[in-house]
Amino acid sequence: MKFTTPKLVDCAQRGPGSELFIVEGDSAARTLVRARNPENQAVFPMQGKPMNALKADAADLHENVQFGTLLDALRVDLLQPARPVEIPYQRIILLFDPDADGIHGRTLMLLFFYRWLRKTLDDGHVFDAHAPQWMVTSDNMTDAAFATTPQHLKKIRAYLKEQGITGVKTKRFRGLGSVDLDILSTQCVDPKTRRLSVLTADHAENALMVFEDLKSLGRD
Repeated sequence: MKFTTPKLVDCAQRGPGSELFIVEGDSAARTLVRARNPENQAVFPMQGKPMNALKADAADLHENVQFGTLLDALRVDLLQPARPVEIPYQRIILLFDPDADGIHGRTLMLLFFYRWLRKTLDDGHVFDAHAPQWMVTSDNMTDAAFATTPQHLKKIRAYLKEQGITGVKTKRFRGLGSVDLDILSTQCVDPKTRRLSVLTADHAENALMVFEDLKSLGRD
């Protein structure tokens, strides 16, 4: 599959307080550009599943249409390892669909930072944004509830049942591009209301263990 060159939608002010959202595809990027704060939030779309950076060398990554453009956005030259790396954004936020493909893509991005830009993980600069996969509503609820995983959805339904709330309706989002703008902003973009998790080297190493287990089962 051939991808068009992804394009960085930059923010006005880099440096302290700035953020780079790495998102899954153009549709999600277009929606996020409308939801973001253009002063300090930049957006970069990864089109299609990222390559496995663990199996690539520096030249491969720079020649890859997705990673090469991302490295340019991060002002990183892996071919000159002696040059100090100074990422122009304070936070790098991975925002992928919460389905199986999105989780795989996000994990591949995490492994890229683990293998090539480990200091960004060690210094706490890489985050995971919790994108909603379901919205749960009822005429008897003041606000909607949002679930990111099937297990999370099950817990929400069980809680509502315990509270005697009836007429519960569930809407599933078909990717980030289908999430309403205000919901995407509240759940993933606005620092006052969103949920982020710091990604660490431990997360990457746990992912590697899972990959090795799947490989041993013939499912890599």
